[in-house]
Amino acid sequence: MTDKVIATHNGSFHADDVFSIAALKNIFPSFKLIRTRDLDVISKADIVIDVGGEYDADAGRFDHHQRGGAGERENGIPYSSFGLIWKKYGLKICQNNQEVADSVDAGLVSTIDAIDCGHVEGVPQGISLSQTISMFNPTWQEDSHFDTCFEEAVDFASRVLTRFIASASGGISAKDLVAKAIDEAEDPRVIVLEKYIPWKRTVHALSAEALYMIYPSPTGQWRIQTVPVEPGSFEDRKPLPMQWAGLSDDALKEVTGIDDAMFCHNGLFIAGAESFESTMKMAAIALQA
Repeated sequence: MTDKVIATHNGSFHADDVFSIAALKNIFPSFKLIRTRDLDVISKADIVIDVGGEYDADAGRFDHHQRGGAGERENGIPYSSFGLIWKKYGLKICQNNQEVADSVDAGLVSTIDAIDCGHVEGVPQGISLSQTISMFNPTWQEDSHFDTCFEEAVDFASRVLTRFIASASGGISAKDLVAKAIDEAEDPRVIVLEKYIPWKRTVHALSAEALYMIYPSPTGQWRIQTVPVEPGSFEDRKPLPMQWAGLSDDALKEVTGIDDAMFCHNGLFIAGAESFESTMKMAAIALQA
């Protein structure tokens, strides 16, 4: 079978065209990429991204620069080329798991779309992936070729996309285990996990009472972590005791009376001990504080 020909614009690139190509690498095992603004070449390509002035998914055209754009989500975030590619191929890339595809769209794709389209409302502040991708463009002091830099950016974006999918899948797969831990908790304020799994969204969805999560660390000790008031918040439902802040080893052992207490973060959101029993004692003390 003849490889697909995929066209996008040449010159400076942005996160939407870079991530579009990264996404398509999951669909087509091989393809010929042409970066150009030559309309004759573009018209003959099988798939056209971020150039050409046309959006027609069935015809393989995924531009959003035409008058009127290419539509928007229910939350008002318009589609850039990456969003249009994800709209068509995201489900397949995520092994037909709609929940994972939607999670990746909410956490990654829509943010890149929003930034590319100048829709800043609700977009997190700070260094973004879009800015990071832009920094792959050669500076005025460099002799690097744009196409070579584009390939480097696509490789980076492919790894990021893979990890976003894995993270979304892991979080969704963990929901039943977290729900089971909530149901089986002896005290609804203290939830014990047999191993660390993503828990925040499920806990917030299912338990208004949970204050602390107990789980083993990868190195064999145990941890107690506070439940934030909402996912992403730095405010906790109930912080660990103030007198524990920043203490470790002997200093923390003396304050808590627990002989294998290890540490407490200065932010009072996580602490640890060598054993499960001791970590549960830390939770009991914290509940009374």
